[in-house]
Amino acid sequence: MFRPTLLLLVLAAQLQAAAPLVLNVWPGTPPGDTKTLPPEADQTKDSDKLIAGRRIIKLGNVSTPQLAVYRPAKAKDTGAAVVICPGGGFNILAYDLEGTEVAEWLNSIGVTGIVLKYRVPARDPQQRWLAAVQDAQRAMGLVRANAATWGIDPKRVGILGFSAGGVTAAYAALLGEERKYAPLDRADAQPCRPDFALLIYSGGFVERGAAEFKSPVPLTKDAPPLFLVHAFDDGVPVQNSLLLAAEVKKLGGSAEVHVYDTGGHGYGLRPVPDLPVTTWPARATEWLARRGLLAKK
Repeated sequence: MFRPTLLLLVLAAQLQAAAPLVLNVWPGTPPGDTKTLPPEADQTKDSDKLIAGRRIIKLGNVSTPQLAVYRPAKAKDTGAAVVICPGGGFNILAYDLEGTEVAEWLNSIGVTGIVLKYRVPARDPQQRWLAAVQDAQRAMGLVRANAATWGIDPKRVGILGFSAGGVTAAYAALLGEERKYAPLDRADAQPCRPDFALLIYSGGFVERGAAEFKSPVPLTKDAPPLFLVHAFDDGVPVQNSLLLAAEVKKLGGSAEVHVYDTGGHGYGLRPVPDLPVTTWPARATEWLARRGLLAKK
């Protein structure tokens, strides 16, 4: 006979197995932080717009950046890993829609999903992306420094970002080894350049109402392979993705772009019937597979 106590133990073991490993990004105060913010909290309101019929977590006042490491099932594990940067305009983080739900999808294709809870709101009004990029660069080093322990291939560590998180991911990828903070420890002895990058409705290269491409970070032939998704009716101009891809290709780099006629902004990967833009994870899976990133090692 199956005892209730045994059932509880089994359920507890399953929950423990599914729980992510969480660690702080910085050993102390992050670079440049001097102000004390109110406590970190979900700032979602009952009146906020639902995404695919569901609410989202809008995490605000993040002062202690953290990584949440979600491992795939051992039988599926490919050894690849992706650092995930949720969006939120550098004001909040859409932590489930563009974070934990993305980690679940990555796990389903055998990839370790690592959600980066980077600092928000933005610290520097002139470079709103700076604190987030510092956190992302540090995250790349931490993942590689722990690769052996976590069963990750340190040469197959990518980055994925949405909206402002896409800006973060793009700049971290394009900066290469130009670290935006002083190295601290063994994690910073590791490369901070992602091996590949997926940018979903990202901004950062074209201002609203303008058509001119302008990059705050240098573009070189050494940019990692890029996968980009955008919709023509996105309030963040589609030219951010189109022109970035064109510039990277011009330099001899690799970029694949998927542009849809409609879809707007902020859909994450929650499927919406008759909205093809929400099928982008299937296209991303194909892209990762073609590049050999889903082959087990």
